[in-house]
Amino acid sequence: MEHRPDPDELLKNIQAEEKKFGRLKIFLGYAAGVGKTYAMLEAAHQRKAQGVDVVVGYIETHKRPETEALLEGLEILPRQRLEYQNVTLTELDVDAVIKRKPQLVLVDEFAHTNAPGSRHPKRFQDVQEILAAGIDVYTTLNIQHLESLNDVVAQVTGVTVRETIPDLVIDEASEIEVIDLPPDELQARLKEGKVYVPEQAARAIQKFFRKGNLTALREMSLRRAAERVDDQMRAYMQTRAIQGIWAAAERLLVCISPSPLSERLVRTTRRLADELKAEWIALYVETPQFASLSQNKRDRVANILQLAEDLGARAYTLSSDSSVDSVAQTIIEFAHKNNITKIAVGKPLRPRWQELWRGSLVDKLLHKSGDIDVYVVTSAHKPSFPADESPLRLHSSIKRYIWSVLLVALATVAGFLIGWQIEPTNLVMIYLLPVVIAAVYLGRGPAILASILGVLAFDFLFVTPYLTFVVADTQYIITFIGLFLVGMVISQLAARANEQAKAARQREAETGELYDLSRDLASATNLKSILSVLKRHLEQTFSRTIAVLLPEGGRLILHEASSNMSLSDEELAVADWVYRHADPAGRHTNTLSAAQLRYLPLKTPKGVVGVLGVGTPDVETTDLTPAQRRLMEAFANQGAQAIERALLEEQNRQIALLQSAEKLQNALLNSISHDLRTPLVAITGALSALDENQIGLDDSARSALIENARGEADRLNRLVGDLLNMTRIESGAIKLHLEPGDVQDLIGTAIEHLGARANKNQIMVDVPAKFPLVPMDFTLMVQVLVNLLENAIKYSPMGSVVEVTASSDNSKARLKIMDRGIGIPPDDLSRVFDKFYRVQRPESVSGTGLGLSISKGIIEAHGGQIRAMNREGDGTILEIELPLETYVS
Repeated sequence: MEHRPDPDELLKNIQAEEKKFGRLKIFLGYAAGVGKTYAMLEAAHQRKAQGVDVVVGYIETHKRPETEALLEGLEILPRQRLEYQNVTLTELDVDAVIKRKPQLVLVDEFAHTNAPGSRHPKRFQDVQEILAAGIDVYTTLNIQHLESLNDVVAQVTGVTVRETIPDLVIDEASEIEVIDLPPDELQARLKEGKVYVPEQAARAIQKFFRKGNLTALREMSLRRAAERVDDQMRAYMQTRAIQGIWAAAERLLVCISPSPLSERLVRTTRRLADELKAEWIALYVETPQFASLSQNKRDRVANILQLAEDLGARAYTLSSDSSVDSVAQTIIEFAHKNNITKIAVGKPLRPRWQELWRGSLVDKLLHKSGDIDVYVVTSAHKPSFPADESPLRLHSSIKRYIWSVLLVALATVAGFLIGWQIEPTNLVMIYLLPVVIAAVYLGRGPAILASILGVLAFDFLFVTPYLTFVVADTQYIITFIGLFLVGMVISQLAARANEQAKAARQREAETGELYDLSRDLASATNLKSILSVLKRHLEQTFSRTIAVLLPEGGRLILHEASSNMSLSDEELAVADWVYRHADPAGRHTNTLSAAQLRYLPLKTPKGVVGVLGVGTPDVETTDLTPAQRRLMEAFANQGAQAIERALLEEQNRQIALLQSAEKLQNALLNSISHDLRTPLVAITGALSALDENQIGLDDSARSALIENARGEADRLNRLVGDLLNMTRIESGAIKLHLEPGDVQDLIGTAIEHLGARANKNQIMVDVPAKFPLVPMDFTLMVQVLVNLLENAIKYSPMGSVVEVTASSDNSKARLKIMDRGIGIPPDDLSRVFDKFYRVQRPESVSGTGLGLSISKGIIEAHGGQIRAMNREGDGTILEIELPLETYVS
């Protein structure tokens, strides 16, 4: 048989190596004074001697001389100072450690609770952030601070430890070194004052540091270390396919509820999982009754799920109807699907008669479990319930029970009205009616009350002897039992149908809200509208204040927020932490919980695209329920994908613009390279001829060379001017100086600027007498006419006529430049004003393709229009329209 390495273990190892996290080494002891800090400092000196960069982040020496002596020679980073109730407290400065970036940092007291105002509530969270920065950490820990051992330590020592850390943190440590010291030697150190001052030491020996307590704690620490070694050996065997006794792995499932027993149940399951070397899962089955639970119970469910995750479990929430049989079936189906071998449930706290009446989940699980073992965990003492959470508390209000009594009374009145016409046994059906009505509209409790009252009223008022509960005919007893049982069944079925309908409506509402969000996000056309849609839907669905932050210029910027909402620098710092670490933080979390908002990363498969901030209308508003959290996470995922889509579209648009600019640049180079080179070659040739033939050239030849060079220089100057003008137009730098201008003067000035170029063709001007003055920037309009006339002359046969005509109406003046040239292909008429675009032309015609584009920009700046059209026969017409009223751009 072929034995292959476990692919899951191999993948886990590869992922651990790729993360490039720092390595965590824990010096584990069973009590204060065993020498954890001393051993850590000795190990640090050894690493420093090996050339490792070691710094001290936080060490608590407790003024022990031997510990303080070991600090000599080590770099000590300054601590963070915090003011709390007029007292200055010092804590580990995480930012200073990350900025210093050593290879190894020493951090004492791993389970320490940080002072209010710190970034994280617990020091182990500070260490996790340092590890994520790629820095190795040495730290110290006592065994009683493990969350899963909290109940056991309290039972053994009589002391409940408040500072605990999740077991998952120690499970992820790269190395654990047990610092062991016999209990007798530890007590001797206490008496010598090497752990506490003498007065404290005497009290400690009588309480926590009793020999029996120390022995039990020592056993716990050694066993925990042995379990860790066993885990490492098992992982080694699995990754290398070494045959052994690990043929089938245990997998545990703990079923939680709002009961206070669930917290103990989770810790017990964690310990059981450790003993069995098993993976474990926490499951909560949510029924329609969840919505009617008190807020304390809903919060307790969320906290217990979080506790299970902190202890290393995978937490799930499933939906079911409210019947015990359905809940049990949901649990068993989940167990089979996930190969669960053992199920842990809490012992019912209700009286046995209530279990028989409502159904026992434990009994149902035992009946349906098959090959799966079921562990029933009880509490060492009866848990206390707050007044509003007593298991005997009636969830229905008194008002609904009063309505139930009134319904039975109405049925009784109806019975009196028709009782003389029908047999008493037929009156039974009248009393079923209030049971049905109560079950549908009032709930299970009022329906049961209606069933009981109906039986009593029927017996008392309609069965002989009347007005007594004595029954003369024993057959009526069967009628009473039947009436009662039918009423109970109807009430149960109707109440269950109500709950299922309510759950279906809730699921339908959630699905509808997600659909509406998805539809609106899909129709949003840009980033701003996407953020507005996301904010609006979140506000409407959860009744919370919303802030959406996106990265810009290396920092997060508030892009969308609820009205009158702003974020302080402290809030922005929390949001920045969420963006960098891709984990939730802020209010109702274990990270930076002093923040006003809860911050969620907007994550996509490609990374974090932003941060969502969720606030509350007032400080009394409670946290979201598990169902609401799931829905909000779904909203955040939808929003993140839409934001990523908008960002990608913007990137594609920028890429398209760059490609267009690159094409334009290539067109510019292709267009002007010849036009730049030709005049330069002509000028260079003329100057060379003049320089080399000073004696051989006569005056006329010399004049011709000079005139040619001057003409080419003018041509080059016009080309450069066109490029500069195009740049000014595109940048919006052109400022018009509008004054009433004479069109006749405008045309004459333009012809003068053409100079000798105008002599190639005959230019005929037709301007009506008393033509109105036109508001214009005279200098710029001269340039426009020069460009248009030059274009007409270039494309017209030499000696042909170029006509310039003017006309006007009440609002516009029109100028037409008409030639008898080669014309413009119909497909090119709409493109002749594009930059660098030139129609097919004879080789003798030069140009850059900028003249018409510049002219269009100037005309449009005046509020006018320019168009090109072909002339009947041959030639082109270029028509300008200018407003006669002053145009303000």
